[in-house]
Amino acid sequence: MNRSSPSLALIMLLAAVIATTPLAIDMYLPAMPQLATSLQTDGLMVQQSLSIFLAFYGIGMLLFGPLADAIGRRPLALWGLAIFFVASVLLSQTESIEWFLTWRALQAFAGSAATVVIPGIIRALYQEHTAKGMSYVSMMMMLAPLLAPAIGSLVLYVASWPWIFAVLAGYALVIGAFAAKYLPEINTKAQRSKLDFFGSYQVVFAHRQARPLIAISMFASFSFFCFLTAVPFVYIEFFKVDEQTFSLLFGINVLMLIMANFTNSRLVTRFGSHKMLKAGWCSALLFACGLLVVSVAELPLLWTVLMIAPLMASLGLIATNADALILIAFPKHSGTATAVIGTLRFGCGALAGPLLALFANGGTVPFAALMLGGVVAITIARWFIQPVSALNTGNIASSSAAPSND
Repeated sequence: MNRSSPSLALIMLLAAVIATTPLAIDMYLPAMPQLATSLQTDGLMVQQSLSIFLAFYGIGMLLFGPLADAIGRRPLALWGLAIFFVASVLLSQTESIEWFLTWRALQAFAGSAATVVIPGIIRALYQEHTAKGMSYVSMMMMLAPLLAPAIGSLVLYVASWPWIFAVLAGYALVIGAFAAKYLPEINTKAQRSKLDFFGSYQVVFAHRQARPLIAISMFASFSFFCFLTAVPFVYIEFFKVDEQTFSLLFGINVLMLIMANFTNSRLVTRFGSHKMLKAGWCSALLFACGLLVVSVAELPLLWTVLMIAPLMASLGLIATNADALILIAFPKHSGTATAVIGTLRFGCGALAGPLLALFANGGTVPFAALMLGGVVAITIARWFIQPVSALNTGNIASSSAAPSND
């Protein structure tokens, strides 16, 4: 395989594997009321299934990241997809909320095994152009959260909620079959690291130049999760838009993220990830400040939309390039690095809800202020990045240089 030019089909396969997570998160959301009735429980218990999914997904990443570096990426992905299939079938057959929550945890655990290996494969295929590969995969993968609620609603229109999980099982089966045939093993036995969970994480956190990039990725996710958590209130309750308009406005933001990744894929090989990250940060700071001004001034909905859409694109640029620079630094521990990024991303994102509730005042100012707070934290983290040209010192240089050994 020519690693400098991965085929479009392979990129689509990698995106499809990662898409198992957003599909599993978003497809069943329209079925929550029906689930509560069918399983003879209340809506709160059904909602807990989402928190359980995110929690076990994060735990799984912590476990499977170092494991991928030690045993290889292909077997872990295949086993993850197989168990995801089994868990989805069991979810479609369950008749109690207790078993539903149990199989939901297993589904998340398996999903983390399948998805944690993908950034490492991208890093190996694209080498110094990892950000380009990440942009391609992210651009395709983002179709999943855009389409998942609509797919779930369509399934409910023709059948009942168990068929949503049957569809997820079918998806895992098809993707697993393609992965078994076409997914490459980029981590040979000679390249694998010894299984040492604490040692692997120590390697990642001890990397002086990786730490601020990890912080940047984490704070970009915090701002993003602030948007995801608050946007139903902002659009539906505060601005009084109907559900159809909300779907349209939400879709605009997803399309902006896709456009940002497309732009990054075109420009990053020319300018490098450091410059693209800086461009995303400048844009995010501008529009986050604008969003706060618009919120304080209580301007009409259009102004909020005009601030949020480019802000989301900017956060996408920041996260994609920060993640790529982190992965470039760890050729032998990319699975562990991915686990660190993913766990901190979901953990920091989980703070968005409680903080928004703490500062809620019935308006949009707390939401805008917290999003700006995440961008300000990115600004602070950027001061600790000191690119150097000598990669053999263990520091991260520009993305146009050859990857270092950790």
